[in-house]
Amino acid sequence: MSDPKLIRGRIVRAQSGFFDVETELGQHTAQLRGRLKQEQLETDVAAVGDQVEIRVLPDGSAMIETVAPRSRVLSRQAPGREAEQVLVANLDLGVFVFACAEPDPIPGQLRMLDRMLVGAERESIPVLICANKVDLVDPQEARRIFGRYAEIGYQLLYTSALTGEGIDTLRSALADHVSVFAGPSGTGKSSLLRALQPDIELRIGEVSEATGKGTHTTVAPKLVKLDSGGYVADTPGVKAFALWDIEPEELDAYFREIAPLVADCAFSNCTHIHEPGCAVLRALEVGEIHSERYDSYVRLRSS
Repeated sequence: MSDPKLIRGRIVRAQSGFFDVETELGQHTAQLRGRLKQEQLETDVAAVGDQVEIRVLPDGSAMIETVAPRSRVLSRQAPGREAEQVLVANLDLGVFVFACAEPDPIPGQLRMLDRMLVGAERESIPVLICANKVDLVDPQEARRIFGRYAEIGYQLLYTSALTGEGIDTLRSALADHVSVFAGPSGTGKSSLLRALQPDIELRIGEVSEATGKGTHTTVAPKLVKLDSGGYVADTPGVKAFALWDIEPEELDAYFREIAPLVADCAFSNCTHIHEPGCAVLRALEVGEIHSERYDSYVRLRSS
């Protein structure tokens, strides 16, 4: 029988060891119980999206007593240390937002998108790629940059917070789900959320005219309740997305256009980089695999 003094809830914000937990009895700011803190060496024991049980103390403070097992997580290697940083737990949809311009989608940013897709594939997270600020480029140019992802089966949506293009479709995709908006700074994640729900309390930043790079507008992950149902997490702009706990030999399984070809390679341990009889290299030669996607694979495989 569960402890009647424990209250179940969901973490909706996490920052500097404090967690805002939404429960049926209201929202509480809680900290981890000491024994849970000891488990934080290799991963975030508690993160936005986690289902937890809290105990409210007589002074009004609260402690997180238990964290339920997660269904799936979007995570990366924590910057500067050998540990997993969980961006959002228990999510239904990953919305990866990249700009068609301002900032320009340079190869390095698209390689980041490829790494994020690998992380999502590993966790079986459904993905929606938002090619945002489509009003700033010719539609054909937007398709040239991002069309490769639709060709391999990812849901791709061209959006503009300024003109409203794609906003209704995006709103429908988010309804009744726990979703995360993730991508580099300045790509318009917060502006899209404001377009989806004008009263949403997010700070909107501008791209620096001097550097062309985005400014961080969101300082900590947080889940925001949507009028259409469900929650969406706006995350800080990602400067780097290093994969966590994925071995090089696993990677071919997480590239959608490569995975079906592996069984046709001459060698069972094929790296798909230099071996004779490699089905992936054959597909690359005839244009069935996009060269920049393959470059992302090779960079990850060789790192």
